[in-house]
Amino acid sequence: MYGKSEKTEQHLQGVKCVVNSCYYHKPGDYCQAAEIEIQPPHAQNTTETDCSTYIQE
Repeated sequence: MYGKSEKTEQHLQGVKCVVNSCYYHKPGDYCQAAEIEIQPPHAQNTTETDCSTYIQE
């Protein structure tokens, strides 16, 4: 396993990822991580959030 989560052959249903520099990115804007983690816990809006599953490829 390269990142924080296992990379799967299937993509996460309902998750769109347009960050093509991510290890888990799949063409078509899909995410192949087995799970994702969004932080921080007390974010008040989208600009305060971060996908901590992101790993640069």
